Amino acid sequence: MPLPGFGQHERMSPRRVDLPPELAGAPFSIAQARQAGVGPERLRSADLIRPHAGVRVTRSGAGASSAGASSAGASSAGADSLGAGSADATMHRCAEYVPVLGPHHFFSHLTAARLWGCPLRAEPDEPLHVSATQNARAPRRRGVVGHHADPASKIVMRAGFPTSDPVSTWLAIASVVSLDELVVAADHLVLDPYQLDPRDIRPHTSIEELGAAVEKFHGRGAARAASAWDLVRQGAESRPETLLRLLLQRAGLPEPQPNREVRDDMGRWLGRADLVYANFRTVVEYDGDQHRSNKAQYEKDIIRWERFIAADWRVVKVRAGGLFATPEATVQRVRSALHAGGWTA
Repeated sequence: MPLPGFGQHERMSPRRVDLPPELAGAPFSIAQARQAGVGPERLRSADLIRPHAGVRVTRSGAGASSAGASSAGASSAGADSLGAGSADATMHRCAEYVPVLGPHHFFSHLTAARLWGCPLRAEPDEPLHVSATQNARAPRRRGVVGHHADPASKIVMRAGFPTSDPVSTWLAIASVVSLDELVVAADHLVLDPYQLDPRDIRPHTSIEELGAAVEKFHGRGAARAASAWDLVRQGAESRPETLLRLLLQRAGLPEPQPNREVRDDMGRWLGRADLVYANFRTVVEYDGDQHRSNKAQYEKDIIRWERFIAADWRVVKVRAGGLFATPEATVQRVRSALHAGGWTA
């Protein structure tokens, strides 16, 4: 007996056809779908997202399209938080575009910088940057900025994506980011980390390689690249460390050494510090939120700071507000510590 409100011959909605296994869980192009026998009606189904024209991905697969990619050193965009500018977020967006990426196209400029893990400021609605070589036409799509690249451009694989090499990437962003952002990116690219990650071989380039490229570079942003290169240093392990170092240098304070060992008068190792003024027995530490989210690490940090102080070293801890909101007060705190350590300028 038919249920109330339903006719005996009421047509039931057709059962949704499962996608072929090779298309499930990852972005795919309409051309790939048609080749696999998927009809146009299935491609219009509500369970499919359209990140780009000619691309589809299931709603369940959209959040996992970059799950297998390795982290490329993402860092904070402004103060201390991960956001749309992180390497993982960029890998996700690149994965959505790959099905329509041309054979002579590669990711470049800001997109490549984020794939290399450069902790640049996150920009809302930032487009993907794609360059074309071999006389291929630069892409013209919504949410994508196309570029023409030199036919001799060096293309490498980064996190599974064709990407401009680190040096070319750095030069390409010189005209679109600030001087400080450019130094942040370079400090990241040349870093030889204290703790190695076997999934992400470092450094990506060297200060010397950047310098050689700057000498030959005459494109847009050449002057800024040259100015930034003079400020690049080995050892900075985060965006705030670089920005803090630049703040103190511009204030006329002595230049600190990034991530150097601290020892007592007997030569015994006390630990490493973010910025070290060895001649004035002063260290400056950026006290970020990541320290408190990892209680074990934060307890180690507290013990390390206590060792510094017990050995007659001054410790200036700087939080996000002190770097981004009240930089003048931070400069004064460090200046006072340096004067107490014997600095007389």
